Amino acid sequence: MTGFNLRQVRLRPGEEHREALDVELPAFEFGGQRYLPIPERIPAELVVTRATTGTVFALAFTTRLHGPCYRCLDDAVLEVPISIREYQASSPDDEELTTPYIDNDQLDVSAWARDAVALALPDKILCRPECAGLCPECGKNLNDEPHTHEEEHGDPRWAALEALRNDLG
Repeated sequence: MTGFNLRQVRLRPGEEHREALDVELPAFEFGGQRYLPIPERIPAELVVTRATTGTVFALAFTTRLHGPCYRCLDDAVLEVPISIREYQASSPDDEELTTPYIDNDQLDVSAWARDAVALALPDKILCRPECAGLCPECGKNLNDEPHTHEEEHGDPRWAALEALRNDLG
């Protein structure tokens, strides 16, 4: 995993340090499916800025995730641009003024990037916006073979009510 040692950066208030990093991203489990970032190591820019009361961390990168489409299970590729910030107070008395990604002057860039990508993902990852999905009757991909089925299959649990409706109608 990618980390950044904060001891190597000595900044006074108002100064910033820029660093180009290759961030290692793990595979994602999303909606019961596995999505792989390709490439696994993504070029990113880390900016550390010293403020009067603490330190501001900024990270920017773009990743591509490969995995199954939510509707048709074909390959889907999703490009996810990320631009995030975290703040660490100099005297962290309040839990809201600390970042969970720093431990013993080590910034866990991979965990931070993974969480940011997870939060940026859409509800459904699709191969294309107009994906038709799979046929509920036969399971064929409707993108490749658009079709309809002639006979209508009703839910057998409603058969008694259907018979009653036919008798009354």
